[in-house]
Amino acid sequence: MRLDVQPWGETMAELAAAARAAEEAGAGVLWAPELHRSAPVTAAALACATESVGIATGIALAFARSPMLTALDAADLDELSGGRFRLGLGTGVARLNQDWHGVPFERPLPRLRDTVAIIRAVLAGGDPIHHRGVRSIRVRGWRRPYPAVRERIPIYLAGVGPAMIALAADVADGWIAHELCPPAELKDRILPILHRKAEPGFDIVAAACCSVDPDPATARRRAANVVGFYASVKSYAGTFNAAGFGQVTAAAAAALRAGEPADALGDLVPDEMIDAYAIAGTPAQCAARLLEYDGLADAVKLSPPSYGLPPEETRVAQERLIDLVGSVTS
Repeated sequence: MRLDVQPWGETMAELAAAARAAEEAGAGVLWAPELHRSAPVTAAALACATESVGIATGIALAFARSPMLTALDAADLDELSGGRFRLGLGTGVARLNQDWHGVPFERPLPRLRDTVAIIRAVLAGGDPIHHRGVRSIRVRGWRRPYPAVRERIPIYLAGVGPAMIALAADVADGWIAHELCPPAELKDRILPILHRKAEPGFDIVAAACCSVDPDPATARRRAANVVGFYASVKSYAGTFNAAGFGQVTAAAAAALRAGEPADALGDLVPDEMIDAYAIAGTPAQCAARLLEYDGLADAVKLSPPSYGLPPEETRVAQERLIDLVGSVTS
């Protein structure tokens, strides 16, 4: 099983240093998220800082850019990385698309299907390029005048609900889990959907916030805000409620309405909820938790805790995460 890393850096220089350290530790792929930084720009920085590790957007927002621009980003990043790039896309939620980026969100499933189809058509380099759907493109007289590094750039889709998971298996080369994806949920709910549709070689990437510390209580405290943040998001309430954490989601939503920052709700999250949705503990405990994904996922994307933490604490957490990767992959 591959161990991937989503590196963190307060500056781009620190991010590049973390990428080199993760590569040296044996990480398989480095993933660039899109929230406080641009995913393609971050991926470019990771590519330039490393030599052999895979580089991926995880995830780039599928609707905030035109499919053609996304395809051009992917082609440029594949060239920049020497054929190491993977394009990870996700829809985001309605509020993020409509309020933050001013783009439509209606019919997200066919919109994402069309997005992937258009990206594939642009990367294939034909003339004309014509696709009609929820998202459409009509291009004549255009060809990319630069040679492609390889015939096909892998596309990964993030999905939480069953329809999006099935779409990933239907049209993509891999699936990316939400950051809170325990092995039991992967086994019982997600894999049956993927296995019904995915072709051989389909890459299943689980994900987890991984907080490592010699003191388990410190490790849990650092991860608590990550779980608390998602507990406050309405889209995930059903999952948490079904697992018996309805009181936490209600308290988190109330705290958010009262003006509490979304990334500072860790005090509302009990230890059993942290243990259920994050990997947090000593190096030995975290290594044992990682083994629970073996045989279920092809890779686990690990990210250090950062929500509501001062940079110096996230820095320590990331160093210990990369040490863990090195100890497990060596």
